[in-house]
Amino acid sequence: MAGQVSSLGTVLCVLTGASRGFGKSLAWELCSRVMPGSMLLLVSRTEEAMRGLAEELTLKHPGIGVRWVAADLGTADGLKKTVQAAQEVPGQDTVQKILIINNAGSLGDISKSFVDITDPAEVDSYFSLNVSSALCLTSSLLKTYQRRPGLQRLVINISSLAAVKPFKSWSLYCAGKAARVMMFRVLAEEETDLRVLNYGPGPLDTDMQAQVRAQTADPDLRLQFINMKNSGQLIDSRVSARKLLDVIQADAYQSGANVDFYE
Repeated sequence: MAGQVSSLGTVLCVLTGASRGFGKSLAWELCSRVMPGSMLLLVSRTEEAMRGLAEELTLKHPGIGVRWVAADLGTADGLKKTVQAAQEVPGQDTVQKILIINNAGSLGDISKSFVDITDPAEVDSYFSLNVSSALCLTSSLLKTYQRRPGLQRLVINISSLAAVKPFKSWSLYCAGKAARVMMFRVLAEEETDLRVLNYGPGPLDTDMQAQVRAQTADPDLRLQFINMKNSGQLIDSRVSARKLLDVIQADAYQSGANVDFYE
């Protein structure tokens, strides 16, 4: 790994959903792969977790600037707060890469089957966080960090097998993931100077996966994930985070492509 430590160069990264799970792992792995002078803006709803993570990262990687913002991306105020924080990150004119990682998301109420979801407000709230915020935040950040000679801009959408495969009782989650993939494929078609990637991290051993095993309405699907946990088939989130950074570093994918952990 020693030869890969500085492989991503000087980076400014905006990472959503950074307080736990895959996002937290990505924050740690990124700091090991970028040059001193890089900047990391962590975004999450949990202020205490963000402050603690930023302090730990700064202590371990003093050459990396770490900032954080506690914001609910499912609200207009949260988006505005995040964009303002992104605008205030120093060193924007000197970095080699802008990296926007859309990791924030939720499962929705997976204790319900399709026919049990009857409240439009519940659906609107879900898509506001999981689809609308990713679109509006990314577009606002691309306007903030505009193209210039020598700058590479990358947009990463953290996707899922659920974007292409239906899972019983996961109707909101599957629909949201599918919408995000197509949304970012359109971005890749429109903005050909960008590098856009949909990355499926695989079944991760995280708190969200624990929620899956406890709350999934479909008994067969719930048992499938329980068995995966018990047999050690779930993936360590830092292993998957390293795989994503390997893909970014190799830069061999077609912009807009879907890349899964197992590929």
